[in-house]
Amino acid sequence: MQLNPFKLERYFAKYEFSAPYLLSPSDIEPLIMPELMQMASDKRRNQFENLWLGYTESQGHPELLSVISQLYENIPPQQIIEVVPEEGIFITMNTLIEPGNHIIVMSPGYQSLYEIARSRGLHISHWQPSGKWHFDVEELESLLQNNTRMIVINSPHNPTGAHFSHEEFTAIVDFAREHDLWLFSDEMYRFSEHDEKYRLPAACDVYEKAVSLSGVSKSFALPGLRVGWLATQSETAMQHFIRFKDYTTICSSAPSEILALIALEARETILQRNLTIIQNNLAVLDTFFEDYSESFSWIRPVAGTIAFAEFSGDKSIEQLADELVQSKGLMILPSSVYDYEGNFFRLGFGRRNMPEALGLLQEYIDG
Repeated sequence: MQLNPFKLERYFAKYEFSAPYLLSPSDIEPLIMPELMQMASDKRRNQFENLWLGYTESQGHPELLSVISQLYENIPPQQIIEVVPEEGIFITMNTLIEPGNHIIVMSPGYQSLYEIARSRGLHISHWQPSGKWHFDVEELESLLQNNTRMIVINSPHNPTGAHFSHEEFTAIVDFAREHDLWLFSDEMYRFSEHDEKYRLPAACDVYEKAVSLSGVSKSFALPGLRVGWLATQSETAMQHFIRFKDYTTICSSAPSEILALIALEARETILQRNLTIIQNNLAVLDTFFEDYSESFSWIRPVAGTIAFAEFSGDKSIEQLADELVQSKGLMILPSSVYDYEGNFFRLGFGRRNMPEALGLLQEYIDG
């Protein structure tokens, strides 16, 4: 297996912990330990403080799997496997599809959603959006090949912020079912909709050959726990996942499992906290894009914590990114890390200090 460098991760490795300010993170302001522990029931607090730090169950902590199943309509705990989020992609791409198969993937996108498949000798068609970050479902028919075995979707979408309507999502599921395709749905940003009416069903709830990837990194503000999961109605797929995990992490972190339990049991409190941060930052961004319309534009998302903004100045986005980090200590993520042409950059609005970071961009433009 020959994997190309993960451009996004290499870029973040260079600047994420050295630049004082970030304007492109994809997560929501991470919780701190006291904040999370204040949400813990007496049972969970005692469970955490007296935790046995031995090996954990390979499929996942039974209580955690039970709580995760509450996020779905048709998925019992035994049809969920706990994984590190990135591991969930790696396991799926190594078990459900074979070299020589063909997959359809939304593009631009998170690199591992297609790079792992490419490294295994699969053929890939990139499903591209229009200028308004709209993925036309009717284009799927033209991308279909005789050896197509999977569609990979991500909604809310990284990096554009695009989000399927309910009608579009239903059409995708119907297309996958009609052609007997696996549907891999990256749902890491599900539950971060700016209005609950935009929330889509989990793919695994509505289609028997769907696999949903989720976790606590994005919508539940706990990326440091490294807790995610795969959920599917397919017992065959789940057995493949369980067997393959024996060759990856084997089992999960015992403290992280209990902390994830605390968070998911307090999910309504966390989601409301996060929505407040998002809404406050969106109000700031609305003013910014109105005031600086000659230099920047965006398509305002209806869900998630990121957008793909466009810079219309007289320099490349790479030059802008370099000058910002050197002169202002501000990191932005240029579209080139997604292999996407144009002067776009990923704009993250989930952190509390986003207005301060945005102020540095304003200072730079004002000169």
